[in-house]
Amino acid sequence: MRKARAKKRPITPDPKYKNELVSRFVNNLMNDGKKSTAYRIFYDALDLIEKRTEESGLEVFQAAINNVMPGVEVKSRRVGGSTFQVPTEVKPNRRLALGIRWLIKYSRSRNGKSMKDKLAAEFMAAAKGEGAAVKKREDTHRMAEANKAFSHFRF
Repeated sequence: MRKARAKKRPITPDPKYKNELVSRFVNNLMNDGKKSTAYRIFYDALDLIEKRTEESGLEVFQAAINNVMPGVEVKSRRVGGSTFQVPTEVKPNRRLALGIRWLIKYSRSRNGKSMKDKLAAEFMAAAKGEGAAVKKREDTHRMAEANKAFSHFRF
């Protein structure tokens, strides 16, 4: 390693809920640097959730994130000419990043009218423990479980 590791920049909380998690999510949701558009989509999705269910949109969002974050994942490791999928524990920062990334990815691939509808639908599904993002987490856990035999190759 040549240089010191880059310092983590502090994330400013979002204007409405004063929540850093919301800011992180919106930063990932943003396209072409249009943060105000990303915030509008996110807040509209939370308002939609509040209309459809009688719960707080922010609580549904947090439940969705918690249900999507993976605990273990597999990493490829070459040992003597063959590649093994080695299960490894996921660091907290990466868990959150993966959860956010999967929620956005599967929201975009949903068929719905607008992004806010798709996002709201994915949040509600994930909060209940269903939906494509939760399935992705379960598949990741299943892969790690199946390759438990190679866990002694951990790096």
